[in-house]
Amino acid sequence: MSYQMAAELLERRGVSLSSIAEIVYILQSAYYADLTEEECLSSVKAVLGKREVQYTLMTGVALDELAENRLLPQPLQAVLEADESLYGADETLALGITGVYGMIGLTGFGYLDKIKLGIIGKLNDDKGSIHVFLDDLVAGIAAAASARIAHRHEGAKVYPHINGTE
Repeated sequence: MSYQMAAELLERRGVSLSSIAEIVYILQSAYYADLTEEECLSSVKAVLGKREVQYTLMTGVALDELAENRLLPQPLQAVLEADESLYGADETLALGITGVYGMIGLTGFGYLDKIKLGIIGKLNDDKGSIHVFLDDLVAGIAAAASARIAHRHEGAKVYPHINGTE
């Protein structure tokens, strides 16, 4: 899989990269006044450029599509059709994406999973498709892209003793 294939897979499932970047902007603009939506989009693209993210996305979307086509064995088929609240494999898979950028990615994911911001909520509420995995994967991508900005942004605080200077 490649970055381009991952982006096309998201688009095919109704998720634009800009819709993910909007979430990243909302999460990070409060901390960085000069943050641009272009920076957020660039961060989303960087996260999608990671092969482990691509594989995770491919796996989750395949499971959603198999469920839509009623091709999963029971009782898994029924669990995904109902989007069973105690089924946690979708969140577990998405956490693999957030781990790429540390604990801030994990906390950002938890927040997004709870409030269902932007396209995440639309996917979650879509009754015509199954997005059990995709809504969490998008939250994971947004959380990782947000964490990446926090780690890399010029406005991040520098502590002299940690960096070996005084």
